[in-house]
Amino acid sequence: MRRIRLLVLISALLPAASVCHAQTATGETLMLDLPRQSQHALVTQRIGVTDITINYHRPLANGRAIWGKLVPYGQVWRAGANENTTITFSDPVTIEGQALDKGTYGLHMIPGENEWTVIFSKNATSWGSFSYKQAEDALRVTVKPQTAELHDALAYDFDEVKPDSTLVTLRWEKVAVPFKIAVKVNDIVTASIHRQLYGLNQYYWEGWDDAAGYFLANKINLDEALKDEEQSIQSEERFDNLISKSRILEAMGRKDDAVAFHNKALDKANALQLYGYARQLQGEKKQDEAMALFRTGAKRFPNDWASHLGMAHVYSSQGDFDNAKKEMRVALQSAPDNSKSFLESSLKRLESKDDINR
Repeated sequence: MRRIRLLVLISALLPAASVCHAQTATGETLMLDLPRQSQHALVTQRIGVTDITINYHRPLANGRAIWGKLVPYGQVWRAGANENTTITFSDPVTIEGQALDKGTYGLHMIPGENEWTVIFSKNATSWGSFSYKQAEDALRVTVKPQTAELHDALAYDFDEVKPDSTLVTLRWEKVAVPFKIAVKVNDIVTASIHRQLYGLNQYYWEGWDDAAGYFLANKINLDEALKDEEQSIQSEERFDNLISKSRILEAMGRKDDAVAFHNKALDKANALQLYGYARQLQGEKKQDEAMALFRTGAKRFPNDWASHLGMAHVYSSQGDFDNAKKEMRVALQSAPDNSKSFLESSLKRLESKDDINR
């Protein structure tokens, strides 16, 4: 009975022809969840630790004249179909250089032949742009449209993805409309690290080590990186955080202290850690240091599979593939199952006289 009364009320408010079957003009029901002509899409891109999500519906061009015709120039357009197209930022961003706080916004646009206005509305729950109010704008930016290959279905893409920015591009028919979103990644990640280290992460060495590693890799907050690494060591002294502390000290110009912690880390390392660190040195083009470390591993842990693997690298670097193969076969005998496929492929390279250090 309630539904009948609702339909009676709707029919009293709207033209009878449009509601007698409780449907929209395109035949989509107002009551049931059924397929729509403009299908739903959701796309997300992460920049740093910031998620950007666009929620929209995709109308089809179907050979129609779109710009200046179906979608008039100079009028606010819903930038999609059906309900509001929305864009959500999990952290503050800048749009074309202008600041916008985190949150979900209704995305509208005003198309033009030579210039478009992109609108971020505080109202993200409307149907299309029919109830749009400029007073609810959080931000407006102007951008230039571009010609593009034919896109029958409207699409949003994330282009030119960089560590701290991306272009969001609307494409429909033969027009592309890009706008740049940038994120202050280091500021946001630093704040996120601080929040995370208030929780359970503060009681484990890995969290403090990860934080220090981020700061070191990005060459920021080295004083904080050193404090974090010291907190990691206090939680549990390991090769990992000792070697990281040596690298932080080196970056700070404290070379003697760096050497002391470097040596302390190597004294604490097991065979696999020595091998892994030697491979890291190879990645940094420090071949001589890496080879010396492979030999150190063989002397300290002569029966460990990782030490034999290290010596295979040493012999391979000398072009002594016969001894390199012998060492690799010994490593294969006692290596864990999850490493054997890698060792087998390395052995095949040695059999082909291909230096495994490359």
